[in-house]
Amino acid sequence: MDTKNLLTEDTKSLTPVRKRSKWDEDGDELELSIQAPPPKRRAKARPSKPAVDPEPLLTALQNARRPSHRVFVPLRSRHPPIFPSRSVYSYERLNQIEEGSYGVVYRARDRQTGDIVALKKLKLEEEKNGFPITALREVHALMSCRHENVVGVREVVVGDTLTQVFVVMDFIEHDLKSLLSVMPSPFLQSEIKTLMLQLLSAVGHCHSHWILHRDLKTSNLLMNNRGTIKVADFGLARRYGDPVGVGGMTQLVVTLWYRAPEILLGATKYSTAVDMWSVGCIFAELLLKEPLFQAKGEVELLSMIFKLLGPPTSSSWPEYTTLPVSKTVTLPSPQPHQFRQKFQYMTSAGIDLLLSLLTYDPARRLTAEEALQHPYFSESPLPKHPDLFGSFPSAAAGEKKRKLFESPSAPARAPDYKLLTDFDLS
Repeated sequence: MDTKNLLTEDTKSLTPVRKRSKWDEDGDELELSIQAPPPKRRAKARPSKPAVDPEPLLTALQNARRPSHRVFVPLRSRHPPIFPSRSVYSYERLNQIEEGSYGVVYRARDRQTGDIVALKKLKLEEEKNGFPITALREVHALMSCRHENVVGVREVVVGDTLTQVFVVMDFIEHDLKSLLSVMPSPFLQSEIKTLMLQLLSAVGHCHSHWILHRDLKTSNLLMNNRGTIKVADFGLARRYGDPVGVGGMTQLVVTLWYRAPEILLGATKYSTAVDMWSVGCIFAELLLKEPLFQAKGEVELLSMIFKLLGPPTSSSWPEYTTLPVSKTVTLPSPQPHQFRQKFQYMTSAGIDLLLSLLTYDPARRLTAEEALQHPYFSESPLPKHPDLFGSFPSAAAGEKKRKLFESPSAPARAPDYKLLTDFDLS
């Protein structure tokens, strides 16, 4: 067999057969011209310019267009400097004042300045989810509501372990609850007006800064020996928005005797009116020298409220029937309120202020700003100046009431008694 023919057949089987045309020859030349393009005409040489560095020019343009700081962000110099927390051993512990649900309060002395302060040790031993939200809310609320009638926070100090965190606050000698229990007689009307003005001013300030206290009571109102009260214990306080209570709020707030009826009846959306109901209960307690509603449970408390104020009606509280617990409560027969029998020595303006604070409908309940302008505070007797208040021994400071010295009896001359002139002094 011819080898040439075999090679030709193998080549045909491996390469596709393509007919050549008259464009093949020209196409070869075209491929050569594409692969090797003709050289470009060389341009005439121009004199070279000195190289310019663009960096300074770009920097100048950027500085001209961009301000020195963001318009909506304050300067760094306006931010307070951040320092590490001091040690709790900077204070000398003197004595324990009280222990509550959220911490233990001690009286201490600053070793550097000698100031007497209150140290609140936060209970962190049983916390499993990090720092408690109640403590964060308390510190945030106190820092947001700086007022002359709100207890002041000085700093937060720490101990040797992560569970030793202390909030340093101003030390106040008394709380109103303990003071009312040891006072021989209740406050005068002029003194009650002064205390109520301070309380309403502090509550109004907190509400204007969107803070609900949610645990106003006499034991959380501190009073010094200069007649000034300060709202304390913001453990249940929280920030709220407008509209109030979006998404629901917890009902486990406010000590029972000072709890508003809407919370007792299961409301999950409440407003600053819950604090104003507590203010009304405090007002009545200052007048009576004892709590107004001393109930053992929520049902008994509702019955005491209905007895004093009369049962709610569609005109006094239109939204009463929409509350969850209202369907399970049996209302007593209609009857007028018994405020005049309960507060016999109050003026008509005082009764009106108390009724305005203890109103069923939260929308009609008096606000702190409105209460401050009530005629009760401008009638006689006028509010007493705080400096004219009497002072009392401080139980928190470990002071005890001094015993009165027995006065000596009148002199009685005995038969053998000699006067000083009878002695020979020579």
